[in-house]
Amino acid sequence: MSDLRVFNHHIYEFKKGIRNLILTTENAKYKDIISERLQKENIAYKIDEIAGNKINVYFGEQECVNVVKSFNPKLCDLTPEQDFILGIMLGYDRLKQCVRYNKIKNGEIKLGKHPQE
Repeated sequence: MSDLRVFNHHIYEFKKGIRNLILTTENAKYKDIISERLQKENIAYKIDEIAGNKINVYFGEQECVNVVKSFNPKLCDLTPEQDFILGIMLGYDRLKQCVRYNKIKNGEIKLGKHPQE
């Protein structure tokens, strides 16, 4: 299914060990297909419904997914520390995450607007 091409590529990357945790935003109409595929592949996951008939799908190593499960499902409501942890777990550049964290703490970035700036 071409609509899930990115999702399928993320599964490939996870299986190859490129990443331990993946976050992808998908159309909510594919929620059941995504859940079934991740269960079939025995991959830990968490799905959060977001605005606009979309879902955020987190999947990867069980320990990483467990950390995500402890966070607020709305990315805009994460604490600065949770935002930092999530960015690091998703493989974002460490230095850029440190800069971002400091800007959030200093009030230069507001999480409520664009949580993944």
